[in-house]
Amino acid sequence: MKDHFRFVGSLVLHIVLIIALFSFAMFQGGFTSWFLFYSFLPISIYHLALLFYPIKRWRVERKQLQHMVRAGGHVPIHVQISRKLPFPLFYCVCEELLPQTLNKLDTRKEKYVYLHQPQKLQVRRRIKKMIFPWFRRQIRLSYELQHIPRGVHQLQAIRISIGDVFGFVKKEHVFLLEDELIAFPNERPLQLAEKLTSFQQGTASSLAFNLKNTNVASGIREYIPGDRFSWIDWKQTAKKNVVMTKEFEQEKSEDTLIVLDGCYHERFNALAFEAAIELTISLIGAIQQKSSQVGLLSITSETVFFPVQHDPTKREGIQQHLTRIEANGERHFAEQLKQELVRIPGTNSLVIVTTNLDHALSSFLQKIKQRKRKVHVFFIDAEVNIRDEQYNAVQQLQLQDIHIHILTEKELLQSPIEVNTW
Repeated sequence: MKDHFRFVGSLVLHIVLIIALFSFAMFQGGFTSWFLFYSFLPISIYHLALLFYPIKRWRVERKQLQHMVRAGGHVPIHVQISRKLPFPLFYCVCEELLPQTLNKLDTRKEKYVYLHQPQKLQVRRRIKKMIFPWFRRQIRLSYELQHIPRGVHQLQAIRISIGDVFGFVKKEHVFLLEDELIAFPNERPLQLAEKLTSFQQGTASSLAFNLKNTNVASGIREYIPGDRFSWIDWKQTAKKNVVMTKEFEQEKSEDTLIVLDGCYHERFNALAFEAAIELTISLIGAIQQKSSQVGLLSITSETVFFPVQHDPTKREGIQQHLTRIEANGERHFAEQLKQELVRIPGTNSLVIVTTNLDHALSSFLQKIKQRKRKVHVFFIDAEVNIRDEQYNAVQQLQLQDIHIHILTEKELLQSPIEVNTW
């Protein structure tokens, strides 16, 4: 409707101007009057032609070099505009209509400088490019999306605007071009303290990264990415025509369940939640590199569970889930964790990654420890936001021999991240 009124208004204005100049030349007469009329006539004809120029018939294509990137990465995008009629155009403005999901910055580990002020990473992205096409039929322009945040971003449309030199005529059209841009969470290098390594009877902590394959092989299984070359059983590989690796007793006992707290709470910190996601996928990668078995329990508006078992496709599923996950306030983490652990076998070591260490969670973890279950807790928040309530909960959990690891901006800005017991 707005474009319609603009079209009618511009058309009436030009017709009135032509009639006015013609009338002035007829009644006034003389060289000057007719000179003004004939000088303005080509401009008026061009403006009228521009008003009726079919910009909707342009063919606009967005050419992305890549549809998947790590959070914080850059994606160059090329736009190609094709038109059949080489009508002269003074300027053309191309604007990418970006979704709300891109209205924040991810500068990778440098973003944690603002862990206590995550709102400083909120921006309103606007990408506009002006070109001067004149008679060209093929128009190409490029731009770059920088500091892309984690998530799935839907690029939906491009707005093209054209006009004349004097600004009398302005036309625009929105071309619907749907493209999906996926930004996977970053996987950070970790350096775990030696005191996190502990062995119990029949069980080895999955956080022990200095394991040695000196155990007796108890069986064989198919090769999965990350297995050591020295573990390959060549006889069974030749017999079955499939690469087989040895399975060790220690390998069987290294079962870890990582639990990610995605529940929204009163003091929720969106940037700390991003750190929790990065830490979760980093822990999973570090554990799998040592051929330990690891599972993931994600608690948000819904519960997503990836069982503790060897599955080559599980890593991809976890990565896809952590890319799309958003915090939700419909549930209380401690209550949901209690319900979910009832359904899951209790032989696993627990690693809790949370941004909210409250009294309810502290009490429940102490009950879990009484069942002789190994528990590690990673608590992430800005140093200035950690209150006495959290420090008291940490002290109580330490008395129950529950390992607490507090990660603030100081630790998150390091590479690798050094994790120590508080």
